[in-house]
Amino acid sequence: MSNVSASSQGVRTAPLRSGFWLVVLGAALWGVDPLFRIILLKSLTSSQIVLLEHVVLFLVAAPVMWRQRAELKGIRLRQAGALLVVSWGGSAIATILFTKALSSGDFNAVLLLQKLQPLFAIGLAAVILKERLPKNFAPLIIVALLGTYLLTFGWTIPFGHVNSFMGVSSLMALGAAALWGGSTVMGRYLLGSMKYETVTSLRFILALPLLFVITSMEGAPWQITGGISGSAAVAINLLLQALLPGLLSMLLYYKGLNTTKASVATLAELSFPMTGILINWIVYHQLVTLPQIIGFALIWTALFFISSQQSGQGHQAELTKQN
Repeated sequence: MSNVSASSQGVRTAPLRSGFWLVVLGAALWGVDPLFRIILLKSLTSSQIVLLEHVVLFLVAAPVMWRQRAELKGIRLRQAGALLVVSWGGSAIATILFTKALSSGDFNAVLLLQKLQPLFAIGLAAVILKERLPKNFAPLIIVALLGTYLLTFGWTIPFGHVNSFMGVSSLMALGAAALWGGSTVMGRYLLGSMKYETVTSLRFILALPLLFVITSMEGAPWQITGGISGSAAVAINLLLQALLPGLLSMLLYYKGLNTTKASVATLAELSFPMTGILINWIVYHQLVTLPQIIGFALIWTALFFISSQQSGQGHQAELTKQN
């Protein structure tokens, strides 16, 4: 009898750990985005790229949404608001804010302020989802954020003066971090009553009208250089960008988020900058420094300990139910 009970506990708690690593894998795929975006930026603006990417994703997501259309009847006002945060806030507005902050402010200061995203997600998860942090979670947050700092800045101080943090660009960077953190929390909230395929599809579909408006207001001309070969290169890279760091990453992310706390998932997303470092090393032959290696090791250490806590929490929950 005890062997059967232990076996069932293992089956039930396994999704907690596997869900965590699905979030890690989904976020890691975001790091391959530059491989395709660099070529696209030679012909298109950032908003044009994002718009075309979402058109491709709409064509893929629309049939899925049609099959899941029965879920739309159950959407209430709070869920509609959460969907807007995820699609408009997380997909469109946050990216625009962050891009403008980078172009108009101190680069390093903006990057540092963006690293506050996990703190926004953890705070919002505690208030909105009533999530309680696991045991020893605070030290793991510090370890993970320190690792991210070393990946980005190494041993250096990222700003020369306090004035680097003052101004509109800093507010935009903080706004982007808050929206991305809020998107994680709202995504977890939606998964309490909707399938992850539905949430993924609606994220892309609902963002499309806003992106049409933003691109139209930008007024940039549509032009692709390089003739037929140039058009083919743009089409292939656009398709790969939409399907890999776009569709596949978000499907994995939301499937994993279905069994992962938002406060935990936001740290799992730190696999994203690690992928960026690996891409720079393997593809662009940029030297990996000692601080980056240390930062890489610190983040993975934090992720493994968090994963172990996820499994332990699930096991404890099963014991509580049985008692």
